[in-house]
Amino acid sequence: MRRFCQSFSLLYVLTCTGALMAESQYENPPVKYSATTPNDATTALEKRIKAGEVTLPRGDGWKLLRALQQQYKIPEASQVMVFSKTSKQNDLITPATPRVIYFTDDAYIGYSIGGSVEVATIDPVLGPVFYLIDPDTPARRPMRFQRDQSCLSCHGGPFSPEVPGILVRSVTPGPLGHPIMSQGSTVVDTTTPFKDRWGGWYVTGKHGKETHRGNVTAEENGEAVTRDEERGQNVTDLSSFFDTTPYSRKTSDIVALMVLEHQSSTQNILTKANHTAMRAMHMQTSLQRELGEPVVNEPIGTAERMINHAVEDVLDAILFKDEAVLPEGGIEGDPEFLEVFTTNAPLSKEGRSLKDFQLLERLFKYRCSYLVYGITFQNFTPVLKTRVMNALKDTLTSPTPPERYAYLTDSERRNIHQILTETLPGY
Repeated sequence: MRRFCQSFSLLYVLTCTGALMAESQYENPPVKYSATTPNDATTALEKRIKAGEVTLPRGDGWKLLRALQQQYKIPEASQVMVFSKTSKQNDLITPATPRVIYFTDDAYIGYSIGGSVEVATIDPVLGPVFYLIDPDTPARRPMRFQRDQSCLSCHGGPFSPEVPGILVRSVTPGPLGHPIMSQGSTVVDTTTPFKDRWGGWYVTGKHGKETHRGNVTAEENGEAVTRDEERGQNVTDLSSFFDTTPYSRKTSDIVALMVLEHQSSTQNILTKANHTAMRAMHMQTSLQRELGEPVVNEPIGTAERMINHAVEDVLDAILFKDEAVLPEGGIEGDPEFLEVFTTNAPLSKEGRSLKDFQLLERLFKYRCSYLVYGITFQNFTPVLKTRVMNALKDTLTSPTPPERYAYLTDSERRNIHQILTETLPGY
C-alpha cells in the first residue's frame, strides 16, 4: 500500500506539473506572478507580526487556525470538510481525519490534523496567493508564512483556467481517500449538476430526494466501482462516518459548500479576465513601440477581441449563466452560516442584497454575484472594468436583454440594477 501511495502521489504531481509548464503565462510580463510581492491580506498580516502588533500561537494547529480565522475575519460557521487526498498534505487526510476549510470573500484557510495551516488570500492583480504556516515553528525562529509555489502544480495548471486558482474538486474516493483515477474528477462550479458534486467531501444538510456523491467512499471491483450512495444523503450528523471529537464544529454545510463552489470558480474567471486584459494591452503597446507606431491605450485588433471575450466570460460568471437547478424542494443548511454570510452585505435602500439566499430553485435570490464588490473586480485593469460595467448595465437595463441572459426576468433585472446602482461604486 505504501508503494501504491507513493506511486500515486508521484503520478499526481507529475501530471499537474507537466500541465503547469505548458500553462504558465502568468509568470511572464505583465503579471509576473511568482516574482511579484503580493499586496494581499497575508502580506499585511506579516508586517503586523514583524512589528510586534500580532503574536500567533505555537505548538497547537487548532489554536493557530482559530487565531488566523480572527485575523482574516473568517467565520467558523463557514466550515466544510474534505476527506479525499487532493491536497498538499495528503498523508494527513483520510475519511477518518478530514481536512477542514474555512473561507470569507477574499481569504481561505485549511487545516489537516497534525499539519501546517494552509492559507490562500486574494491579491488584486495576481489572484490567489498560497502559503503554509507551521504551528510547530521552534521558539527561536519567527513565525512566517511560506509562499508555497508548489501549490501551483495543480492550483495553476490542469484544474484552473490557466491562472492561479481556488479549486473545489469532486472525485471518486477509495476507502483511504485516494481518488480512483479511472473515474476522473470534476472541478465544480455553478453549472455542475447536483448529482456530480462532493465526491470526497462530507456534506451536512437536507436536499430532498435527489442524490449527491458526498459522505461515502467507493470500492473497485475489477472495472466496476461500487459505493453505498444512499447512505450519504440528507445527513445531519457525521458521527456515524468518523470520530468528530477533535473538531469544534461537526458540520460540513451544504449551503457553505455551494457558496464556496460559486465563489472559487467565479474568482478564477475574474482573475483570468484581468490577466487576459493586462496581457492583451501589454502585447499591443509593446508591438506598437517596437514598430514605432503611436501607443494607443484603447484595445484594437487582437487585443480588443481578447478583451471582449473576457468581458463575456465575466458576465456569464457573475450573472450565473447555466446555473444548475437545485433539487426539487430546495436545500436546507446551517442557519448560522446563512446569518454570518449575509452579515455586512451591502444593502439597497429597500434592504435587498446580492447575498440574499433563495435556496429553492437556485442558490441566490438575485443572480448577480457579490464578487462584484471584491478585490479582483474592483481592481480590474481600467479598459476591462469599463467594458464589463457597460455590458452589465446594458444587460440589466435594456428593454430586451440579450438572448444569452434571457433567463433573467424583467423584475429580477430591475432589482439587480437597483442594488448595483445603490451599492456598487462606479456602476
